[in-house]
Order: sequence, then C-alpha cells, then structure tokens
Amino acid sequence: MKPADHEQKDAFYNRSLERALQVLIAFNEERGALGVAQLSEILNLPRVTVSRLCSTLMKYGFLRQDPDSRHYSLGSRLFELGNVFFNSFSVRKVAAPFLTQLQMKLGKTIFLGVLENDELLYLDKREDPRNPISFTSKVGSSRPPHWGMCGPMLMAYLPESEVQRLLQRKPLTAGTKKSITDTQEFKEWLRRIREQGFAVDAETTLEGITGVAAPIRDFAGKVVASLGVALIASSADPKDLKQIVKETTKTALAISRGMGYTGKRDSRQ
Repeated sequence: MKPADHEQKDAFYNRSLERALQVLIAFNEERGALGVAQLSEILNLPRVTVSRLCSTLMKYGFLRQDPDSRHYSLGSRLFELGNVFFNSFSVRKVAAPFLTQLQMKLGKTIFLGVLENDELLYLDKREDPRNPISFTSKVGSSRPPHWGMCGPMLMAYLPESEVQRLLQRKPLTAGTKKSITDTQEFKEWLRRIREQGFAVDAETTLEGITGVAAPIRDFAGKVVASLGVALIASSADPKDLKQIVKETTKTALAISRGMGYTGKRDSRQ
C-alpha cells in the first residue's frame, strides 16, 4: 500500500466506533451479562471509557442494564437487526416452507446452515416442540466449519486450499470415540460426500446423534447452504436412514430449484 493510500484509509478510521463494536462482541453465549469491571478487563480499556460507551449503546438500544446487578447484556436493537440480517438471505426465505414440510414429514430436527466468516452459521431450524430431546444449536449460533453434518457438507465443495486453511485455523478435535481427527481421513470423507451428494454424520460430533445433510445450490450451481436433519442414532435403522437421505436430498434440490438452479453445476464444483 502506498503511503498516501494508508493515510487516506486512516482518515476514515474511527477509534470510538471500534471500541463500541468491541464492547458488543465481548458478549457471547458464555458471557451473556457483563459488568463494567469485566468489560474493562476483557477489552483492556479504562472503566470510565467502558461506562461511557455502554451508556451510549444503551441509548440506542444496543445494550440493556439490569437495575439490580448493574450488569449489561445485549439489547433488543441487535435482535431487530439480526432479523433484518437473516431475512436478507434469500436462501432462508426460499427454504423456510420446505424446512417446515420436511420437519413434519420426518418428525426430526431440521437445520439450514451456511459458511460465514470461517464458521458454520445456522440460519434456520425446525423441531417438534413435543420432542423431549432438544438440540442446543440455535438460529444465529455458530460452530466450527467441520461441525456436525452441515459443516462437512459445505466444506466438501470448497477448493482444496480453502479446506486446508480452515482446518489449520479450526483444527479437528475429538468429541466422541468416532470423531475423525486425522486431516487426510477427513479430506477423504469430504471426497466421498462430494461424490455421493450427501453427508451422514454417524456420531462423529455428538455421542448418540446421527445427522444427514444435502447441498443447496444457487442459480449458478454453486453450493451456498446445507440442509441438515438431526436424529437420535438409535431411532433409525438402515432402512429409515436411507429414507431420510432420500427426503433430505429431494428437499435440498427443491430449495435449489427455488434459488434458480437448473441442474447445471458450477464448473468448480
């Protein structure tokens, strides 16, 4: 970058805005409520600065404060923006009725996932409220890119260099005794997924949980999302699993058609 370009970039850089954003991303599922002292320590900022930032964010609804504990948590404004974000994904709009139909037909938990910022992001989810077992992954939550059935399904259609980069950044870990932790073995699994057009996660991520996933393509034939079905491993025999694979791939194709896919694949995939 030329010196002039660097100076121009700095001219548009806003330190206060950066700090406000740092306050917001300090919150996560494990840190749902934080006090000024905690935020100060996490962000390495003076408490007075943190207080001022939090007050401003509260004014615009990005944070709220518990009157008793004085701890902050994320505000409703972020929820509103989150809905705008999710609704902006055409794949989510197109997929919505199909997810409901598939859930009603199979009676299983249905997921819609994409790769976003090197993570598996769940855009949508359908489950039977009467089911006593609930899967913890929620809409808007993220997991490592190789997580479950949807992650490998999406990674299977990435270039080799991109797969390698993701595995270096988010190494494979052992969650169960059936987990794949060897990079070459995992890449071989991705190759099989790509060849057969669907993925089956047989308790490699969570003990007792089996997952089935199929690719969703856009008008250009590029895989842009993954349709996943999660079930208790002991609840489906080979015949049932075969039927679930059939219905999942059929539904994924229907969603793809809704995205403008005509049957021609992207040349890279």
